Amino acid sequence: MIDTYAVIGNPISHSKSPLIHSEFSKQTQQHIRYETILSPLNGFTTAIEIFRQGGGKGLNVTLPFKVEAYKISTQLTEQASSSHAVNTIVFDGDKIYGDNTDGTGLIRDITVNLRFAITAKRVLLCGAGGAARGIVLPLLKQNPLILTISNRTTQKAHELRKQFSSYKNIESGNYKDILGKEFDLIINATSTSLINKSLPLPQGIFSAKSLVYDLMYGNMNTPFLQFARKEGATHLSDGIGMLVEQAAESFFIWRGIRPETKPVIKMLRKKTQNDMRNK
Repeated sequence: MIDTYAVIGNPISHSKSPLIHSEFSKQTQQHIRYETILSPLNGFTTAIEIFRQGGGKGLNVTLPFKVEAYKISTQLTEQASSSHAVNTIVFDGDKIYGDNTDGTGLIRDITVNLRFAITAKRVLLCGAGGAARGIVLPLLKQNPLILTISNRTTQKAHELRKQFSSYKNIESGNYKDILGKEFDLIINATSTSLINKSLPLPQGIFSAKSLVYDLMYGNMNTPFLQFARKEGATHLSDGIGMLVEQAAESFFIWRGIRPETKPVIKMLRKKTQNDMRNK
């Protein structure tokens, strides 16, 4: 019997998850079926119950249902609890295990694929929404010199900092507060790149050795990365590596086997570039 997994969201047709997990299953010789589920915005719980009753073993959860997945999970990992969001579900009888692999995926991409050590570095995290919440704890566990959360709405940045107040190397504020500071790692976790808008970042925050990382994947020409390039930053990355790495972590949770990610990242990047050229 072939085990069935799926990604659930709305919209869902754009998801790269079926392609990624198809490559993982071929590579590891795990015979699984991976589907997409378009859930009505007000029908998430019903949709996953239908999937589970049909024998589904696990789910990836994408926008806008990560918070709902967190709420319906009966057991949560530390990462899911701290982010208040779930992107990976495992069904075990009546139990629903909820995890969040986004932060793990980001850290693996930065430290393994890009070979950038976060320990003792000055890190700037732009944004204080759902995407940022999912990566704060993994970043702090890398023991940076300082993690600065910067957001348009200062209060949201402060609230996120307070959630991790047990860590002493974390600060928060708005974009004006980082004027005159320089950072080794700058991460854009806002939605600005999705709508092709710029962040109000001051000049002088990048160094030539800074790694500048946009969570948006498939576009190395976002206004955020363009600004960094003009400011002299030479180490730039989009989020394709994170996308594949977080999927690999989900696959490991489900199957107990960790697939090789580098060939899948290379394949997906090439496909994305070709798709953009053919538009």
